[in-house]
Amino acid sequence: MSEFLTNFLSSPEGKTLEFRLDSSSPEGVMKTLVAFANSAGGRLIIGVGDNRRILGLPDPLDEADRIRSLVAESIAPRLLPHIELATIDDKTILIIEIYVSALAPHWLKTAGHDHGVFVRIGSLNVPADVAMIAELERRAEDISFDELPMAELSRDDLDTTAMQHHFGSDWRDGEEMLIATRLLTLSRGKLVPTRGAILLFGKERALHFPDAWVQCNRFTGCDRSVTFDHIDLHDHLPEMVESAMLFLKKHALQGVEAAEIRRKELRRFPFTILREALINALLHTDYSRRAAPIRLSFFDDRIEIENPALLLPGMSCESMKHGTTRIRNQVIARLFRKLNITAEWGSGIPFIFREAESLGLPRPQVMETGMQIRVVISLAAPLRPEKAQVKAQDGDQKRAQVDSASKAQDEAQVEVQVNRHILESCRDRPLSSAEIATALGHKQLSGNLRKALPRLRESGWLEYTIPDKPKSRLQKYRLSAKSRAWLGKQQQEKRTL
Repeated sequence: MSEFLTNFLSSPEGKTLEFRLDSSSPEGVMKTLVAFANSAGGRLIIGVGDNRRILGLPDPLDEADRIRSLVAESIAPRLLPHIELATIDDKTILIIEIYVSALAPHWLKTAGHDHGVFVRIGSLNVPADVAMIAELERRAEDISFDELPMAELSRDDLDTTAMQHHFGSDWRDGEEMLIATRLLTLSRGKLVPTRGAILLFGKERALHFPDAWVQCNRFTGCDRSVTFDHIDLHDHLPEMVESAMLFLKKHALQGVEAAEIRRKELRRFPFTILREALINALLHTDYSRRAAPIRLSFFDDRIEIENPALLLPGMSCESMKHGTTRIRNQVIARLFRKLNITAEWGSGIPFIFREAESLGLPRPQVMETGMQIRVVISLAAPLRPEKAQVKAQDGDQKRAQVDSASKAQDEAQVEVQVNRHILESCRDRPLSSAEIATALGHKQLSGNLRKALPRLRESGWLEYTIPDKPKSRLQKYRLSAKSRAWLGKQQQEKRTL
């Protein structure tokens, strides 16, 4: 048996490899070939049983012709598989190789374009949703999501102060610069922001991209059962990396003190690796998908960074480790490069592996899990949060419960105060979210305000002034009849007192 076949037969099934005993289930075979073409390519080997036993096919030539006919009849646009016959111990198997297709998305004709597109996640063929089909179509035209125009917005929807801060001496407050950096583009005869511009510097990014933020958690132990600390980051994207790094540094230093780890072990804490992983997550998140925020999870023994996305066509976790890259968000990548947040494109994942080796850390893991990409970085030694360690030593569960109840009460009081202030600010006239923030003395929307506005609207205390266009740049919040009655009652009570 050739070394080539030996390697394949000893490999686990995954994104680019699948084994089947036969093709008695032709629909399953076609789904796999469609998923390979829409994802990273792959090989389907037919004639292999359980435990990789070579069983072969009774009529391999007829089987190869049958599969070619099935592909031609079942899949659109037309797909051309490369089929080889290999004989092992007088038993012949088929190796069907599918390359990444420039005509993607491909689909099963019986299910149609809307329901017959499949992509490969791990060893599974998964139906593509509307967002993934749109992504495949954009990629076929070499267009990234963040290059698309937001025709309903204008330059006024960009935070000029933030742009000036980040560009520094290179800043020129003119349309030429914004066009050159793809922050503005021409649409319907006028200059409008791109999606990338709003993601990077939008005044009301949360209104248009509610999942474009970072959730940071420090857990006690090695699972998610006990949260020790939590923060939600809603900064402009160029500021997000440093804000997340501050969260990591706070808990890295605290853990080192609590665990009495020597200073040299602190130097092995993977700050550079984590920064690179965070940058990659921001660059390669699929912002077209309404799914979840980027998640940073700090456990005692490791740190995980997850971003909502599937790998782009032609990409696999293995190819990423060798520096192969396809840029999902062209505008964001270009700005990160200009602001010196990133170095060379495609260098991030290989750098993470090299740096882990130089620090003597376990090899990082990069994987697709469902509709997310996860990077797992192990720590040199376990770090236990200081307060959690004290509680574990004292065994004072009652005090922990009291602290938790007190924290919940404090949070509830803050929520009530924020709700009251928002409603009072809208008493005289409708306000946009930015105007509400200004009325409450904030330079931009805080985390509490971002949570409070949709909460008040969904519970009937606030209303949109343009309810049929929730993402309109002219959108404002006004008091409902319910909130006006409540405020009137509050005012009456004050007069009575």
